[in-house]
Amino acid sequence: MTAVQSPPAPPTARRRPKAVARIGLYGLLAANAVVVAVFFVRAGFGANALLVLGRLTGLYAALLMAFQLLLVARLPWLDRRIGMDRLTLWHRWVGFGLLWTLLGHAVFIVLGYAEMSSMDPLNQLVDLAETVEGVLRAVVALALILVVGALSARRARRRLAYETWHFIHLYMYVAVVLAFTHQVAVGSTFTASAAATAYWYGLWGAALAAVVAGRLVLPLWRNRRHRLRVTAVVPESDNVVSVHITGRDLDRLPARAGQFFLWRFLTKDRWWQANPFSLSAAPDGRTLRLTVKAAGDGSAALRHLAPGTRVFAEGPYGAFTTLHRTRPGTLLIAGGVGVTPIRALLEELHGHAVVLYRVSSEADAVLHGELRELALAKGAELHLITGPPVPDRLAPAELTRLVPDLTDRDVYVCGPPGMTTAVLRGLRELGVPRQQIHYERFSLAG
Repeated sequence: MTAVQSPPAPPTARRRPKAVARIGLYGLLAANAVVVAVFFVRAGFGANALLVLGRLTGLYAALLMAFQLLLVARLPWLDRRIGMDRLTLWHRWVGFGLLWTLLGHAVFIVLGYAEMSSMDPLNQLVDLAETVEGVLRAVVALALILVVGALSARRARRRLAYETWHFIHLYMYVAVVLAFTHQVAVGSTFTASAAATAYWYGLWGAALAAVVAGRLVLPLWRNRRHRLRVTAVVPESDNVVSVHITGRDLDRLPARAGQFFLWRFLTKDRWWQANPFSLSAAPDGRTLRLTVKAAGDGSAALRHLAPGTRVFAEGPYGAFTTLHRTRPGTLLIAGGVGVTPIRALLEELHGHAVVLYRVSSEADAVLHGELRELALAKGAELHLITGPPVPDRLAPAELTRLVPDLTDRDVYVCGPPGMTTAVLRGLRELGVPRQQIHYERFSLAG
């Protein structure tokens, strides 16, 4: 069996991986925006200013749609450097831009043709849908995007189960296909020259290929290769269990401490549920372990998994890893069951580390015994912080008291949303550089 490689040293002397990926994405979008503008100008403007604006907004809406596909493709290179939570956030903001450019495209085009024909806008839209090939498909695509966008709003999203929201989100792919065929049917900018046509098909082909590769081919290939199965389910407390998983060639699975998978346990009542759970132990090339608190019916049912149960896992995902370290020393801050990736990181880390573990009481300190043993073996400091939420025992003054040199350390934070937000605010008040603060929230895009 191939030995597990030691993690690389902190990237202090080279450009940070996150910055490289971010600059690469911005540069890719900017370069394509310039290319679109060049082809637009070469195709000619026309006499009607409203139609010119309509064509231009339509082209940039199509570019944003292709960029959206790239952001949700879950490509490993991007995900390891930026993280699924930030890619999902960018996906959401790009979605707002896409929505407004599509609406602008529809409004400008209809008003432009209405001005030329002296028809009212509604009748003009009906006429275009009935007489121009591809327009009806565009109307359907826009309607689908509006519906999915409304259901993706924060208030509506909270009321939907992930599986329901994900199923509805699949209609976006239908909208993408309809929008592309609309552009092929009526677009003039990218049929004006062979180079423009080749570019357009290349752009959309690359975006769709990224989605198929990242969301379908890679997960299927990895699961066929590794054939994951549950080997044991170990209670850690009254409401927390650890699930141990093994498989073939796990030394070739590119998982790192701090990452998570989307786990599907293939039983008759759970195969359709996908849940994001972090690894609670650093991958050793032989086994994987996740530790889960019973927060709902799905996670509570894990206690009853039988050894031998087949597992379908998508991932590994996440940028909450030692790849992004910038300093030799590390501060790890965990809250509640957020200790799971922190415990895995401590196992993998080299250099001096301080661990702050915040819980309501010692009885809630899951994996505390393992943390204590790891800290002893690695020469790390471990502080178990107990008590009610008020007073805040992770306030800036308390952080400075416990870790006087925290501004010279990388800081990893994982815990409940309220705690994480408060700690991040405190770290920034204390002047910890942004590039030394690492956190990740589970946020899944369709």
